[in-house]
Amino acid sequence: MINKIDNKQSHLRLLYSAVLYVLTPFVVLRLFFMSLRNPAYRKRLQERFGYVRRLDSSSPVIWIHAVSVGEVHATKPLVDRIIKSYPHYQLLITTMTPTGADAVHNHFGNRVFHYFIPYDLPNAVHRFILQIKPVLLIVMETEIWPNLFYNCRINNIPVVIANARMSENSFAGYKRLSGLARDTLSNVSFVITQGQADADRIVALGADKSRVKVSGSIKFDIEFPEDINKKGLLLRQNIFHNRPVWIAASTHAGEEQIILSAFGSILQQHPDCLLIIAPRHPERSNTITDLSIKSGFITVRKSQGQIVDDQVKVYLLDTLGELPEYYAASDLAFVGGSLIPHGGHNMLEPACLGVPVITGPNDHNFSEISTMLQLCGAAWTVVDVEELAQRVNLLLADKKLRHDAGEKGRKLVEVNRGSIHRLMEILHPFLKDNVTSGIS
Repeated sequence: MINKIDNKQSHLRLLYSAVLYVLTPFVVLRLFFMSLRNPAYRKRLQERFGYVRRLDSSSPVIWIHAVSVGEVHATKPLVDRIIKSYPHYQLLITTMTPTGADAVHNHFGNRVFHYFIPYDLPNAVHRFILQIKPVLLIVMETEIWPNLFYNCRINNIPVVIANARMSENSFAGYKRLSGLARDTLSNVSFVITQGQADADRIVALGADKSRVKVSGSIKFDIEFPEDINKKGLLLRQNIFHNRPVWIAASTHAGEEQIILSAFGSILQQHPDCLLIIAPRHPERSNTITDLSIKSGFITVRKSQGQIVDDQVKVYLLDTLGELPEYYAASDLAFVGGSLIPHGGHNMLEPACLGVPVITGPNDHNFSEISTMLQLCGAAWTVVDVEELAQRVNLLLADKKLRHDAGEKGRKLVEVNRGSIHRLMEILHPFLKDNVTSGIS
C-alpha cells in the first residue's frame, strides 16, 4: 500500500517538477527585472538553488520558513519562546523575499540564521537539506511545497505547518490540484490552524484529521517593546508637532492613488492633518513620492531625514522595522492590501496599540480577524475614495470614538492571547533532545 502511494506521489511530483524546471529560467528572469527596482533580488541567488554554507554541526537546527514580512512578524513570539525554552537549538529562518530577509535581521539580529528558501526543485531542495540537516521544519501559515515536504519525510524530518490559514480563494486554487495537494499534505506531520474554517478546508484537501488542530492565531500573541507608546508619543511631539496623524500601512500599487485622492477631501475638514504612507515594499518609494507630489502634496521621506514642517502633508515611511512605533504615533490606521484584490494584511498590530483600524473589502487573508475587530467596534470596512475620506474624517473629528474603538481592539487582542502556548505544547514532542535527523 505504501509503495502504491509513493508511486502515485512520484508521478504527480514528476509532472510538477518538470513544469518547475521549464519555468525556472522565467522565474530567474523575473528576479532580474525585480532587481532593477530592488538590487537585493539578484543577490545570494545561489541560495535559491540550495547552495548554502553548513551551520554549526554541534547544535541541532530548527528550520522556520516565513515567506515574507507578514509571516516574519508572526514568527516573533514563536522564535522568542523557542530561544527561551530550547536554547541548545540553532534557528534558521528562510524567506522568499529580500524585504522578508530585512525583517528577519531587524527582528532577530544575530539570534537566528537566514537563507532564502530554495526553489522547490528536487535537486535544490535535496542539496539544501543535506547542508542544513534540520531536525524540524516549521512552515508559517500555509505554504505547501511538494518536493520539500517529500524530501523532509524521506529524511525523517518532521514538517509542521503552524498558524495555518486557508481562505476560500486559496482552497479553490488548491482544489484544482487536489491530487498533488492531498499527496503533499500526507508528508506533513501536523497542521496547526488559526480557525476551524481553516482546519475544515485543509482536511477537505486531504490532510489527516487526527493531525490537524485549531490553536487560534499567534498574531494575537504579538508583543511590542514596553516603551513603544513612549516612542510613539515622542514621534508625535518632536517630529509631527502634535498634528492629527493617520497612517496608511502596508500599501500596494493601486492603493496609494485612492488614499491620496481621499486625503484631498480630508484636508478640507482637517487642514493640519498629516498622512503617513508606509508601503509594503519600500522599493516602490520613488514611484509613491512622485505620485504624491503630482497630487499636490508636499512630501518627505523618512530615509532622507527631511524636516516635517507645517507645510508637509505626506510623510513616506520608506524604511523597515519601524512600523509599530508609527502606528503608536497615529490617531488611526488604514491597513493596506485590501483596496485591491491582494487579501489584506495584519490588522492586529494597530489594534494591539489601541489604534482604530480601517480596511478595504479585500481582506480575505484575515477575514476572521477582520470580522472580530469589526463586530467589537474596533474596525471599519471602506470600499472607495468617498467612504475612506468619510471614515477618516469621522474618526479625526471624534476623540472619544477613536479612544473607545482603540480600547475595544486592545481588549480583543488581550482576551485572544494564548495561541503560542498551545502551539508550543504541540511542538514539544518534536523538540525533545532525542529528536534526530535521518539524513546521511
